[in-house]
Amino acid sequence: MTAGPRPRHLLDFQDWTPERLNALLDNAETMLQVLDRPVKKVPALQGLTVCTAFFENSTRTRTSFELAARRMSADVVSFAAGSSSVSKGESLRDTIEVLTAYKVDAYVVRHHAAGAAHLVAKYSGKPVINAGDGRRAHPTQALLDAFTVRQEYGDLSGKKVTIIGDVRHSRVARSNAELLPKLGAEVVLCGPATLLPEGLAALPGVTLTTDPRQAVKGAHAVMALRLQQERMNGGYLASLQEYADTYQVNEGLMQHAESGAIVLHPGPMNRDLEISSEAADGPRSRILKQVENGQAVRMSVLYHLLVGRDQA
Repeated sequence: MTAGPRPRHLLDFQDWTPERLNALLDNAETMLQVLDRPVKKVPALQGLTVCTAFFENSTRTRTSFELAARRMSADVVSFAAGSSSVSKGESLRDTIEVLTAYKVDAYVVRHHAAGAAHLVAKYSGKPVINAGDGRRAHPTQALLDAFTVRQEYGDLSGKKVTIIGDVRHSRVARSNAELLPKLGAEVVLCGPATLLPEGLAALPGVTLTTDPRQAVKGAHAVMALRLQQERMNGGYLASLQEYADTYQVNEGLMQHAESGAIVLHPGPMNRDLEISSEAADGPRSRILKQVENGQAVRMSVLYHLLVGRDQA
């Protein structure tokens, strides 16, 4: 089966075939080997400049991308909106055109507005990686989640991944719902009805439920989502305690999943709210493995978009 044209950007997964996605994840395995070396550096992106343009706060994603670029010998320009001319009213277009004039070769963009990464691709003419735009998409998080599940089981085909929590405000949930079925997995999204957008049920391979026990039945991986209270304006939950009593991912709930099922969380965690400390730190947890895998996956994405040959 043909892999199709190699995508220029990673804005979402619309232009990405399963063959290309699997090739990218295969290459992430190689990048993990690089990270296990005493000298964790290769010259793959030497001479290229990657700009991390973050208009929204981030710890894991930003650090992971900047380390990923430097591990491959790229120069990194780190742009933070709060200390830039954006705070003086400069538009996104003008900001990106200025940075592009400095001969930036690729952008990693996080923005509070959905679709912002698409605008950066339009204005810059350079490869763009979406590091999170509003509630819409966070494709590299979904890729590292898929990679972590694939590490555990060798293949995503026929696997059930349950995602529990604040689906309404989660770009991670949306990207996983788009990606995982492309790789052969079944996705179940679960949460209170107020936090469960019915439109996501139209995606192939995705089902919705408000029943957490039913959601995790037969699941191979269970992901807890953070309650994004900063995006809520009231009326979504009766109380935090009631939410935790029903939807918290804990050992009691995990007893209804497959015996070897793993626990995931995209971070940051609200411990003992959406996930118990016992589940977050227990033998099922692969949360720190997700963090570790993020760097390798992002190295693979940068390589694929900037210099990768057509291997898929």
